[in-house]
Amino acid sequence: MADLFDTDTQADDAPRPLADRLRPKKLSDVIGQSQVIGPDAPLTVMLEAGSLGSVVFWGPPGVGKTTIARLLADETDLHFVQISAIFSGVPELRKVFDAAQQRRKAGQGTLLFVDEIHRFNKAQQDSFLPHMEDGTILLVGATTENPSFELNAALLSRAQVLVLERLDLADLERLAERAERELDRKLPLDGPARENLLEMADGDGRALLNLIEQVVAWKVDSPLDSAALGQRLMKRAAQYDKSGDAHYNLISALHKSVRGSDPDAALYWFARMLDAGEDPRYLARRITRMAVEDIGLADPQAQAVCLQGWETFERLGSPEGELAIAQALVYLALAPKSNAVYAAYKGARAAAKKTGSLVPPKHILNAPTKLMKEQGYGTGYAYDHDAEDGFSGQDYFPDAMGRTEFYAPVERGFERDLKKRLEYFARLRAKRTI
Repeated sequence: MADLFDTDTQADDAPRPLADRLRPKKLSDVIGQSQVIGPDAPLTVMLEAGSLGSVVFWGPPGVGKTTIARLLADETDLHFVQISAIFSGVPELRKVFDAAQQRRKAGQGTLLFVDEIHRFNKAQQDSFLPHMEDGTILLVGATTENPSFELNAALLSRAQVLVLERLDLADLERLAERAERELDRKLPLDGPARENLLEMADGDGRALLNLIEQVVAWKVDSPLDSAALGQRLMKRAAQYDKSGDAHYNLISALHKSVRGSDPDAALYWFARMLDAGEDPRYLARRITRMAVEDIGLADPQAQAVCLQGWETFERLGSPEGELAIAQALVYLALAPKSNAVYAAYKGARAAAKKTGSLVPPKHILNAPTKLMKEQGYGTGYAYDHDAEDGFSGQDYFPDAMGRTEFYAPVERGFERDLKKRLEYFARLRAKRTI
């Protein structure tokens, strides 16, 4: 009886997609991923030492996760079983483990490849642990999401995470050439159109092979140019998930480009996120946060520019309103930078948490009752407007804490002036306390 979870039971004469026909037969045939399977790379070292351990492949779609898992089973004479966390639950897992135990008793190990492993909940992920520990299975997981956030610590401690990367244009060209040899036909495209086709795949080898299958089926008299290709094929949607890694990676790139005073890079990442379908309101909110966190009082106008851009978007709508947000973005990138207030705020929060029960000094407490006056509330308070230079220099921190400095303005933008004011009051304070 065929193994219900063995994917190698398809009839030999059944139609096979190009991606399946070109699936490598050995690791050396895999295109790209030299950081994982190249000389002295982790998998190569494991195989040469005869000590392959459980691994988790983390990377975008179409970069070889399933293929490499299959080839690892071939290299180690393990029975290959593939399941998807999307379609599998506890009953399916139990059948997989039972079958693996039977194989082990018969002297054969099992390499269990779990696609989208991050879709399993904590209990399901924990169910792998005893079978990994006693050698019933060698687990190879695949995920497009960050394992640090999506997989249990216990599972991660028993498996090495290996990062697989998007295929670059050179890798995709090699794959296209391999497809042409398999099909015994050249792609009916001129040079620029061929390059455009590779770019449409967006680093996904499987997507490229699917595109090639479409292109070679066309009946054309001469090679097509980029314009003709664009009419016949839609560009593949960018890999983006508003709650996944791509979302956080791109917003991080946008934020750091602004912080690094690079308006061109900031506009690029802004455009990337918009093209991927990000909500402009989310971007407006994050850009306003940048004004508060990274510019602060070095340019107090920055916050107003962001809020105006945000409001303009709300009034104009899309797509014209995005330009107002883009203008705010460029303003921030070119504004003087300071996180002095941000750092001061964090320092004050930490001090408040540490000294949260200390009361204010009595001289700055109100005394609305006779009893409170008798207790010394308000005694010795100096009214700053009556003091020389409008500054009394009194200490407003709790008596047991003493004066503490949190805010240290930088020598950039408007904070340069604020630093002078701070130094001015420091000199007056020193004079008052002599």
